[in-house]
Amino acid sequence: MARRAIPARWFYDRAGSELFERITRLPDYYPTRVETALLERIAPEVAAMVGPGRAVVEFGSGSSIKTPHLLEAIAPAAYVPIDISGEFLRESAAALASDFPKLSILPVEADFMHPIAPPAEIASLPKLGFFPGSTIGNMVARTAVNLLRAMVETLGVGSMLLIGMDRIKDVDVLTRAYDDAQGVTAAFNLNLLHRINRELDADIPVDAFRHRAIWNDRYARVEMHLDAVRDMAFTIEGERFTMAAGETIHTENSHKYGPRDARLLLRAGAWTPITEWTDPDDNFALILAEAQPPGTAP
Repeated sequence: MARRAIPARWFYDRAGSELFERITRLPDYYPTRVETALLERIAPEVAAMVGPGRAVVEFGSGSSIKTPHLLEAIAPAAYVPIDISGEFLRESAAALASDFPKLSILPVEADFMHPIAPPAEIASLPKLGFFPGSTIGNMVARTAVNLLRAMVETLGVGSMLLIGMDRIKDVDVLTRAYDDAQGVTAAFNLNLLHRINRELDADIPVDAFRHRAIWNDRYARVEMHLDAVRDMAFTIEGERFTMAAGETIHTENSHKYGPRDARLLLRAGAWTPITEWTDPDDNFALILAEAQPPGTAP
């Protein structure tokens, strides 16, 4: 039997987005804290390299918590947040607009895994893609490469991309970040089942599952699973499913990268790395890259 899995992008309904924002504030969840401090420190260097007047296009913007550090530094002509969670996107865009009243903010509700036609208002502007949070790590290599190439189509050849990538580090540090003592990550994972029940006329017994996070050394990733704690049967849109105790639903990967791995991934996705910054402990990296014409990147 094929292993059951659900793509991680379906975590982000309104409740899922709010739970993830709570996760980013947990003591053990280092990526947001470390990346935000790193971005604040390097923002002037980024500004000098990308120049003023660009349209900043943020993929999977969420609450845009890191974005102000970038916008304040580079004096963009416009900001385009893209997110699949429309209500959360509009609220975040409105909050950001109050802090940047003179900036044109053009939210786009879309699945950024595919090429997106940018708003007409920025068609002629040079663009800077922004993809923080090591969200690229949620994807297996082939999917990550396809996304990076879709970003080239969305932004255009010659555009730039500032992307966050989490480093490989101590396993205990990694697993604590995805299995917190307060149970917020568990609620985030289980909310996926609540969403299926609500939106797909399903009757999954959510209490029959538990959250589990493990380090998979072979693939250099933290995996999140929903483990069945008892035998069960349920329906989704009229179709019947059964699961036995001990079976799992694989819900998320969070791949971690060494410096060489990160550069190879970007080049495979038609982006040429320009420069890289890390925090003092080398826990997290921000990489600036430039989009290349088709066929020019290995």
